[in-house]
Amino acid sequence: MDRDTPATRATSSRVAGRCAAAVIVASCGGPSGRTNASSHHAPVTSTAVRGLPVVVVALSGVRSSEEITPTKRIRRVSAPTSRAVAPATTSPPSRAVRLARNGVAVTFTLNGLAVGSWFSRVPAVREALDLSAGRLGLLLLAMSVGALLAMPTAGLLAQRLGAARTVTLAAVLVAVGVTVAGVGATVTGSFAVVAVGLVAFGYGSGACDVAMNVEAAAVERRLGRTIMPRFHAAWSLGSVAGAGLGAGAARFDVSVGAHLAGVAVVVLSGTALAARMFLPLAGVDPNGDPVDSTPAARRRAQLAAWREPRTLLIGLFVLVAAFTEGAANDWLAVAFVDGRDLSEAAGAAVFGVFVVGMTVGRTVGTVALDRWGRVPVLIGTIGLAVVGATLAVLAGSGPVAIVGVALWGLGASLGFPVGMSAAADEEAHAPVRVSVVAVIGYTAFLGGPPLLGLLGDDFGILRALLVVPLLLVPTLLLVPVLRPPHSAEQAPAAQ
Repeated sequence: MDRDTPATRATSSRVAGRCAAAVIVASCGGPSGRTNASSHHAPVTSTAVRGLPVVVVALSGVRSSEEITPTKRIRRVSAPTSRAVAPATTSPPSRAVRLARNGVAVTFTLNGLAVGSWFSRVPAVREALDLSAGRLGLLLLAMSVGALLAMPTAGLLAQRLGAARTVTLAAVLVAVGVTVAGVGATVTGSFAVVAVGLVAFGYGSGACDVAMNVEAAAVERRLGRTIMPRFHAAWSLGSVAGAGLGAGAARFDVSVGAHLAGVAVVVLSGTALAARMFLPLAGVDPNGDPVDSTPAARRRAQLAAWREPRTLLIGLFVLVAAFTEGAANDWLAVAFVDGRDLSEAAGAAVFGVFVVGMTVGRTVGTVALDRWGRVPVLIGTIGLAVVGATLAVLAGSGPVAIVGVALWGLGASLGFPVGMSAAADEEAHAPVRVSVVAVIGYTAFLGGPPLLGLLGDDFGILRALLVVPLLLVPTLLLVPVLRPPHSAEQAPAAQ
């Protein structure tokens, strides 16, 4: 027979307490908290019943406990988290989130396909309309004007209709615009018709850009890990595919009108199907509060976003990031042809090195962002871009210059997508803030080409590219602004 001693009574009490705790946890639906086996504190098992937070102490000796409410979870320091994106849940993503992720990737790819297809046929349009360099530049400006007109209103539209409907309507404009531009070039031969088509194309592409970035940020939050750069890598791959299709169409003498009309059908149908996989439009914000969706409230939110210092500074960061990327897109091949006496084919190959660097950076950079967070990773990539752009311009050896181009591509890969993620950190305000950041950032595509062109007249295009590292160095001061407002990097209050 067992002896009834103080020690055995204490042991029996602890066992009974554990069993009672287990019964309570099981009746409430199972544990929701995590334990840390390496901690010297006793683990705490927690669960929350709708409307009634319950905290169960599973072992004796715990010095303190935290109440976990249905809308707020305290994570342990050792729990693996994404430093760049605060995970909304520790469970695997639902089927709806996975479908939305795929839909967003398809939307990015098709938007890039449309843009790449158009730019691949610009030489044919120039020949069809018999345009001088100046008139061609004026024609291309129409697309940028359309995109900039879309940016201030796209956020309001996405807030009212949701990202899925906005993307679908934008795809209609893209399809109509690119078709009108193609038909205007090859059938009517009218400069004005092509310009009108490009304004519609630019407006649709710009509105789609804002809405798909808002949706991408929502998917990113629900996945609990960084994925935005991969969506932008999908856009890059789509634009490369569009350029390849354009080259093939030109090789087999397919008219610009027929080619772009075919692209329009693919882009419109594919985007409409992809948007059906987007997340459902919610009527409450992430905190469960009702959203005021009246037109006056949306206008107030838009104006308020233009007065937010963080949003404006993110926009300034995105502007420099867009300039860093756009300068290479517009001038890198020309700069190596003129400044390093390469053939046009070799210049195009050098630009291909930059695109590969961008794509690789956006594909693998997500791992670095999740491991170390936005701030250190962006400081490192900006440093790569500074070194790479400087080598590309000043290196005395051709191979070293090409290595510089690759580093430039890697370094420029994350700035724009991470800036968009930062603008959308708070879901309730994401549409208007992304539109504000997009307006500021996209001015780089308007002002960048003429600025470098003017400097190129005086110093040569290759030397003019030194503006890129000169702008990037002070941009390092803006990087801390991109840290999430309620960062997952912050440790919990108690453990």
